[in-house]
Amino acid sequence: MRLRRLAAVYAALLGLFALGVCRLYLAASNSGYAARAADQSAVTLALPAQRGGFYDCDGLPLTGLAQCWYALCLPGEDSYVRLYGAAAPAQQDTLYQRRNAAAPFLLEVERDVTGLGVYAYPAQRRYCAVPLCQHLIGYVDGEGRGVAGLEAALDGLLAGSGARATVRCAVTGRGSLVEGTEPAYTPAAFDGAGVRLSISRPIQRAAEAVAAETMSTGCILVLDVASAEVRASVSVPGYQPDDVAASLDAPDSPLLDRTLAAYAVGSVFKPVLAAAALEAGLDGLTVDCPGYTEVEGQVFRCASGTAHGTVDLAAALEKSCNGYFIRLGQALGAERVLAAARALGFGRRVRVTGSLAAVAGTLPQADSLAQPGQLANFSFGQGQLLATPLQVAAMMNAIAAGGVYRAPTFVLEAFDEASGDTLEQYARPAAQRAFSARTAQRLQALLAGVVAEGTGREADPGCAAAAGKTGTAQTGQFTAAGEEKMNLWFAGFFPAEAPRYTVVVLQDGQTQPAQSSAAIFAQVCRALWLLEQ
Repeated sequence: MRLRRLAAVYAALLGLFALGVCRLYLAASNSGYAARAADQSAVTLALPAQRGGFYDCDGLPLTGLAQCWYALCLPGEDSYVRLYGAAAPAQQDTLYQRRNAAAPFLLEVERDVTGLGVYAYPAQRRYCAVPLCQHLIGYVDGEGRGVAGLEAALDGLLAGSGARATVRCAVTGRGSLVEGTEPAYTPAAFDGAGVRLSISRPIQRAAEAVAAETMSTGCILVLDVASAEVRASVSVPGYQPDDVAASLDAPDSPLLDRTLAAYAVGSVFKPVLAAAALEAGLDGLTVDCPGYTEVEGQVFRCASGTAHGTVDLAAALEKSCNGYFIRLGQALGAERVLAAARALGFGRRVRVTGSLAAVAGTLPQADSLAQPGQLANFSFGQGQLLATPLQVAAMMNAIAAGGVYRAPTFVLEAFDEASGDTLEQYARPAAQRAFSARTAQRLQALLAGVVAEGTGREADPGCAAAAGKTGTAQTGQFTAAGEEKMNLWFAGFFPAEAPRYTVVVLQDGQTQPAQSSAAIFAQVCRALWLLEQ
């Protein structure tokens, strides 16, 4: 009996052993298992995706693509020793931290390092020795995806399918290459597009140079009068696109595109009332200004309490008389003033492209303006009114363009960078008549008088006549010493006789600027004149 039991146990063990041998044989001969095992010992690394560039209205590059190199780093000290001298400081830190990594990785290096006995692969990255139009264009993250500005709004177009070149390595359990194998590099076809903007590279450079010399915070916009295409878009202070993190907590909000943000506008709004008055036949109004105006017990003062005496529309614009425009607003009524503001784009978002747009700002409601004090404030650009520099530029451009309002344009077309063929032309907003050509002609002459005889004398560029309007807007914000911060504006066009460019200058949150916005306007106009000689 005992022998029989032992024989049965032995037979069972022998059967189990035979079954295990069979399973091992089947596993070893199964090609699917073999492929999966190979996959488990392979590492695939992706290089940065290619990306289309931005170009100006004449096809000149605004962003560049520079060739860079990625080195294959294998576990151990050997890669660290060989590559340390070829890496930038940030990559040196990465190299040190990952010198004992259990798997290979790619590291950006400053040159081709194949001569050091290291596998290296070419790639491209955004590059511009002097960043141009950085707020409008925006920036990308470490993976090459658009994060802000046009880089984000047009990310899908610029990146295409996002296909990336890869490096595939067969590795051992310790992460080193399997003996007798080499990394397999697979390039990726690029199907993204380039984008042509309305920006003019020479004008953008000139405007940025003026801003760098004269402004601490603010913006400059230059529009082509005939088309309302934006030739320059500058926001100050700037930031380094390759080190955005350094600006996240910096003072004065360097990442903010001030051209698209809303501000109190002050007296640059007065041409809107002037246009409404000319259209309504109320331009014959005269007012005696003692330096202040009282509306239902509320006192509104002119700048510095200056008494302007008897003023008509021309003198009121030249002297920027608040009292005159309060009385003009009362004569027009809230509905007429609101209608004129809406026709000139106030309270309306200006779309740049995709999801990128200037904010709508704030246009008071009619029921709010039923209060005499609110209408008085609104009539000289204060109170609830907030507007973007882009809206102010569009308003002034309508005056320069004979009374025709056009929403400003930034993006012209997408095209194949290899062939130059147009892939998509971007539609432009329809032009709308805001007021008559006769009213526009009268306004042009009145605003030329502001520069020739009035508060805008510093805006005279000297090379040709200019026209425009100053503005000093209260913000309700104060320094630690109790001094109120002001928004300082000048909006105008150049030359005054046959306008070609609309220029808006804003210095926001200022107390004692180095130069007036009118003087900065004059410098921009001189640069425009020199570019055309």
